[in-house]
Amino acid sequence: MPDLALRHEHLAVGLGFSAIHSDAKPGILAANFYRPRRNPDACDALLKNIFMLSRFCLLIAASVLLFRGCSDASQPVQLKYKAVGNAPEMLAVYEAWFGEPRHLSVGYSSHDEKEIRRQIEEAKSGGIAAFVVDWYGDRDEYIDKSYALMQKQAAKNNFKVAMMYDQSNEEDGATDEIIADFTMFHNAYLQPNSPGHDAYLTYQGRPVIFVFPHGKSADWARVRSVVDRWNVAPLLIDENLPDGHADAFDGFYPWINPGPLGWSQDGSHWGAQYLADFYRTMGAKYPDKMIVGAAWAQFDDSKASWGLNRHIAARCGQTFKDTFNFYRTIYPPDQIIPYILIETWNDYEEGSAIEPGLPTCGNAPAATTPDGPGAGSAAATPQPPAGAPQKQ
Repeated sequence: MPDLALRHEHLAVGLGFSAIHSDAKPGILAANFYRPRRNPDACDALLKNIFMLSRFCLLIAASVLLFRGCSDASQPVQLKYKAVGNAPEMLAVYEAWFGEPRHLSVGYSSHDEKEIRRQIEEAKSGGIAAFVVDWYGDRDEYIDKSYALMQKQAAKNNFKVAMMYDQSNEEDGATDEIIADFTMFHNAYLQPNSPGHDAYLTYQGRPVIFVFPHGKSADWARVRSVVDRWNVAPLLIDENLPDGHADAFDGFYPWINPGPLGWSQDGSHWGAQYLADFYRTMGAKYPDKMIVGAAWAQFDDSKASWGLNRHIAARCGQTFKDTFNFYRTIYPPDQIIPYILIETWNDYEEGSAIEPGLPTCGNAPAATTPDGPGAGSAAATPQPPAGAPQKQ
């Protein structure tokens, strides 16, 4: 894994105030106030003093407010959940549907244990610590079996695995279905006697579960109340910025998105403003939540049966470097997020796979990890658009 330490110089701005002293003798102010007719000059002096004093008080009040405003604006980000070491752990989204007739043929089956071992070794050689397997509950038995095989092989090969729950599109009964699916997963894969359970990704002893949501009807607070009763309550990580249910989730991650300008024909909109908005908003409003970073190399859903001909260009590998390093442009060097989620390891249908290596130009060999300091510019922060690509 590349060393992600980045040095920054910080500019500290202080406001100073000079003391104002008065040479007036005690009692003069009071005496002049009660004898204005006997001494008109003293009365004029009194009024001038009062006027000057009021201006001074207003100046002090304004300065205090200004100082407080500058102080609040310059408060450093303090994240609750930080990396264990000096860099985030790299995770990669893993699609486990290959071999199913309705999906693209890529030359291997997600049920081939030898192939799973090969993928684990290749991921480890690139610095990836875990696969986050896209999982559909009992809606897809093929993928459920793929997950079981992956967890067993991860345990045998010093690797980690986590689940990304791909929520159903059904609105009716959504909450009950989620609870049933989570219960199924917990009983099958997170129990002490579950095959390979030691390989499951945890943070401070708690299993990390990612959510890829669909629809708005699920009551995530009720889901939260159920999973909190597990023997070890999981950390639930949702997609994008919080949307009315922040309390139900422990963290959030960004997903492949071109940004507020939308999809471009040449794929040049790679998501700089979207990422800037995500990281800045999370750091400013939700520093108590786990912030999971994201990196993507490219996107092209033209081969997917559900595709809409959307593109993000690889830019000779620069898109991956820029998205991978983007969080460093927002947070101080000592505030290192715990994970970066690579999107994806092997989604060939949406053209985001890094399994073959990172795209390059010319005769340069393909790489599997970012190797340079290239970081996307921290652009303005408009709201992220709707319409990010959706896994099926």
